[in-house]
Amino acid sequence: MSLSMYQVSVPVFVRGLKVLSDLLGKAEAYVEQHGSVPDAMISARLADDMMPLSAQVQRASDTSKLSVERLSGVPAPKFEDNETSFDQLQQRIADTIAYLESIDEDAFADSEARTIALNFGSFQPEFKGDDYLLTFALPNFFFHIVTAHDILRNRGVPVGKRDYLGPF
Repeated sequence: MSLSMYQVSVPVFVRGLKVLSDLLGKAEAYVEQHGSVPDAMISARLADDMMPLSAQVQRASDTSKLSVERLSGVPAPKFEDNETSFDQLQQRIADTIAYLESIDEDAFADSEARTIALNFGSFQPEFKGDDYLLTFALPNFFFHIVTAHDILRNRGVPVGKRDYLGPF
């Protein structure tokens, strides 16, 4: 049996978002335990020219839901990118997972051959659906998950490889 585009996208995105949610939970517990200001963690960056933790969560959410929208044709919800608390970031993740889990596998029929054209200013690549998912969407999604993980680790939150990989 071959893998379907649905199997390689929705469950992978959902699992990654659940890992991200767990990472945020550990960050919140760390902040509470150490009497830190939550905003300092939520606005933390690895480097000055990188986006903060909140934006990493937002981009992971956007990448997963917009990728599924492009592949399935089912419109994704739009979010404001205005989350400033752990609760709001967790809600965004939960809302993204709810959208992903609402998509029927049949919506992905023939998505591997669908043309996906992106328009990011001067960056305007065009892909077949399978190439889009495997060479752009999934790497982009995991970039933001690992960057969130690394921000937390850099700020002293006790997370490691097993936290990034999640439960099995």
